[in-house]
Amino acid sequence: MNTRLDEMYLSFDSFDKENPEIWASFKKFAFDRINMGYKNYSVNGIFERIRWDTGHPYERDFKMPNNHRPFYARKFMSLYPIYDGFFRTRTQKSALRPPKEASCS
Repeated sequence: MNTRLDEMYLSFDSFDKENPEIWASFKKFAFDRINMGYKNYSVNGIFERIRWDTGHPYERDFKMPNNHRPFYARKFMSLYPIYDGFFRTRTQKSALRPPKEASCS
């Protein structure tokens, strides 16, 4: 692991594999907005909708890391290239930083 971005991606990848229902909801809500005619939408809006509109209202233990938002947006646009740009993304500055694990030593 060379950068903070690598570290964050590994965390996302692990979470994504352990929680496939999040990806299913993400796609569902993204396509919902696309089908409503949106040309762009907020990954934050999708995440909040997943938080509010899925799961049991009394499940307080479930967490969706905010650091995973850009990875879900990029995954969506990578798998559905016709919608490249649907989510606005920025350069990931974490690619220039060392991993947190290295800085704790």
